Amino acid sequence: MRKTVVFAAVLAAVCAMTSCGSKTYKDGTYTARSAEYVSEDGSENGNGYGEVEITISRGKISDVKFLTYELDGTLKDEDYGKEDGEIKNKDFYNKAQRARSACENYAAQLKSKGSLDEVDGVSGATVNYNEFKEAVTAALKQAEE
Repeated sequence: MRKTVVFAAVLAAVCAMTSCGSKTYKDGTYTARSAEYVSEDGSENGNGYGEVEITISRGKISDVKFLTYELDGTLKDEDYGKEDGEIKNKDFYNKAQRARSACENYAAQLKSKGSLDEVDGVSGATVNYNEFKEAVTAALKQAEE
């Protein structure tokens, strides 16, 4: 038992020092888009897709931008959740804006942590999280050496 624990500790240390299992990436800027999400209830709320732009410098993620769009290509920005340019349903608008701000959170987490596996989801923004993971996976696939 003691030998197993010691072996596991040594293996973990070696992997930490050598980036065991991690991928290397070519420097450059890579973009990718998630599939389109269409809500199951048939409503237009939350439909769209996400696009990520990842910059790799010295083999590591140095910058990340993630934006989400309506199915018609309209950027989900500070007007997302408004109807006819006005906040007619404050709860819906607030929820839409929390989901939108989660996109910035996801990008910042990936930039600081350097690994998609370490990016935590944000409550209320699960669709955006799934779009983010899908787009990032595709962008990093392009960057693999």
